[in-house]
Amino acid sequence: MQKRFSHIVNHLMSLGKMFDKEELNIKILKCLGRTWQPKVTAISESKDFTSMYVPSLFGKLREHELRINRLAIQESEDKHNKSITLKACKQQPDSSGSDEENISLLSRKFSKFLKKKQVS
Repeated sequence: MQKRFSHIVNHLMSLGKMFDKEELNIKILKCLGRTWQPKVTAISESKDFTSMYVPSLFGKLREHELRINRLAIQESEDKHNKSITLKACKQQPDSSGSDEENISLLSRKFSKFLKKKQVS
């Protein structure tokens, strides 16, 4: 973007159009998308916005972009590193007690189901 912007401004200047620093800075900030809005607001409210040179403005924007990219990479790495671990226990399952409970629960639910079917 910086290269294209500089190219257009240089051609306009060669045709006799003159720009002041503030006007160029405003044009740059206006063409940025919604994701840049917090940074645009911070830059435009700063004290030295009117006297800031275009390369300095592009430097601030590039620095912000690199910081955002680093954070995105770090967040994706954190998501990949998070995992669920299950704790294993070495207990012999008491199959007779739990099986009997499950069978009795199943038979009670089935008998309730049959009663409801007969009523309707």
